[in-house]
Amino acid sequence: MRILANQIPRELPSNSCLTDLLAMIEAVPPYAVAVNLQFVPKTRHAEYILHENDQVEIIAPVTGG
Repeated sequence: MRILANQIPRELPSNSCLTDLLAMIEAVPPYAVAVNLQFVPKTRHAEYILHENDQVEIIAPVTGG
């Protein structure tokens, strides 16, 4: 299936979860994840199944002052 991760098209097997995508792109914590503009808590990444054309944003925190 095709999804967009940070605006980049990715191909994943059907029934892939957020954890699969994060492993594929080698995401390094800390980060927050939103699917179709809805925040998904870290505790749900392993159970959150992705669907065709989902738009996933992986957002790293910004620090400074």
